[in-house]
Amino acid sequence: MTDTTTANAAPAATSPFADARVLVPLGLFALYIIWGSTYLGIRYALESYPPFLLAGLRFLGAGVALFGFLRLRGVAMPTARQWRNAAVTGILLLGFGNGLVCFAEERVSSGIAAVAVASMPLFAALFSGLYGEWPSRRETVGLVIGFVGVIVLNLGSGLSGSRIGAIALLVAAMSWAFGATWSRRQDMPAGPMNTAAQMLCASVAMLGVGFASGERLPEHPTVRATVALVYLAVFGSIIAFSAFLYVLKHARPALATSYAYVNPPVAVLFGVLLAGESVGPYDLIGMAIILLGVGAITLARQRR
Repeated sequence: MTDTTTANAAPAATSPFADARVLVPLGLFALYIIWGSTYLGIRYALESYPPFLLAGLRFLGAGVALFGFLRLRGVAMPTARQWRNAAVTGILLLGFGNGLVCFAEERVSSGIAAVAVASMPLFAALFSGLYGEWPSRRETVGLVIGFVGVIVLNLGSGLSGSRIGAIALLVAAMSWAFGATWSRRQDMPAGPMNTAAQMLCASVAMLGVGFASGERLPEHPTVRATVALVYLAVFGSIIAFSAFLYVLKHARPALATSYAYVNPPVAVLFGVLLAGESVGPYDLIGMAIILLGVGAITLARQRR
């Protein structure tokens, strides 16, 4: 359909649920809540599954299911260039970005992992600036406020982790930020096929790394670990990752990556409700500051 044809189409023919003004907030809600809960889900799944095989199985199951569904619906196959770009992005986002988080959560707590990954928007702003898309002044204020909130939240956690775990989380945040920035300027598969292609490519890489490093599938996994794996595949991968790719395409990078500031307090709350973890005054103050930073980023986007 040409631009002229689109412009002449009747406004009533467009469903309100296809409007980015509706889908972007819904996508952000999914990112804030679902991805905030996946840190606890990873912790449960690691009770039986080794980290890289866990990531590989998660994305293999979700990728095959989504890819098969889309092909049955008649969605076109990605081109060779799109497969290449999906492989690079998938390995950066899901391979390094998620696989290293699973690796790190064997050594540090889920709360520390969420806090460390919250540095990702700062790297995203840096990488976007290298492409000439520096955050606005108001967005920068929101980013700084959010980062201060993460520091305060970390002060109240009372948790410590290994050096290799901290390095893994830092590399994960940088890889996710660069992959998200790089993919915005590439020829990627359209719609949900982008999600499926990235998950399939990442799963092959993660399974290869897992088996090559000596990991083995558990013979008798616990029910809780298996349920957590299914939750990560369906909600954390298919639903939330699809939402992330949509928001990334239709919103500014500072807003699209703001979930990284909301995930730490959400992860802490899930830990309190489901795992019996405690929350101190620094945790509550940090959560409030983080939400203030996200609000500043959102208002800055609306003004632009």
